[in-house]
Amino acid sequence: MSLITIQNVSRHFEDPRRGSAVKALDDVSLSVGRNEFLCLLGPSGCGKSTLLNMIAGFDHPTRGVVAVGGRPVTAPGVDRGVVFQQPTLMPWLPVWENVAFHLTMRGLPKAERRKRAQHFIDMVGLRGFENHFPSELSGGMNQRVGIARALLMNPEVILMDEPFGALDEQTKMDMHAELVRIWRDSQSTIVFVTHGIEESLALGTHIAVMSARPGRIRELIDVDLPRPRDSTSPRFNDYKRHILQLLRPEGVATPAAAAHG
Repeated sequence: MSLITIQNVSRHFEDPRRGSAVKALDDVSLSVGRNEFLCLLGPSGCGKSTLLNMIAGFDHPTRGVVAVGGRPVTAPGVDRGVVFQQPTLMPWLPVWENVAFHLTMRGLPKAERRKRAQHFIDMVGLRGFENHFPSELSGGMNQRVGIARALLMNPEVILMDEPFGALDEQTKMDMHAELVRIWRDSQSTIVFVTHGIEESLALGTHIAVMSARPGRIRELIDVDLPRPRDSTSPRFNDYKRHILQLLRPEGVATPAAAAHG
């Protein structure tokens, strides 16, 4: 059964300079099942983040319906946790208070907040850093704090908008392994925006490959690769070649196809 349903969604933005509408998404339909890890993959400007924002409830379709758990999305909610490209932590709060911020807003006692935050601090591998401030942590560690904060809300869905884009390659690879472990342990459903083919193949159970603007779904790929995933394996590179062909502008032939044309 689908947890997230996107039905015939289009999104147009008014462009006052041109006096017309810019079409960001065009007739997108997609379903995401429980405990899936879906990667939204496509070129810059194809509407990946727009689609994620509509699932989050930060934005709304011009046409069509976005639903989570069978209910149309009309606003942000605790059933959806969001991890942004930048961690958006509060620099004046230590790690545990950043993680527990949602509980602070609900007025829970300090001892209860700290106990519940500790579980997720442990889950993301930050035990020992509970009292550190964001300025004392690396970029990857700050992203872990953001993930722990999203997990503490116990959401059905975790939405991630290129959260590792600013990290170096080694840290990014380490975070991929950690995120897969966290996803398995938490049994969450993740929707992850990326423009990296290898990143999508390292993480996803499914990859929705999107076209250039206006964004459409070119293909939904079921990634049948064992974990941990080996980026040098023949099957991994078969997937990679197939996705590269999908990402070519429509109507542009591959070199092999042109040679036989």
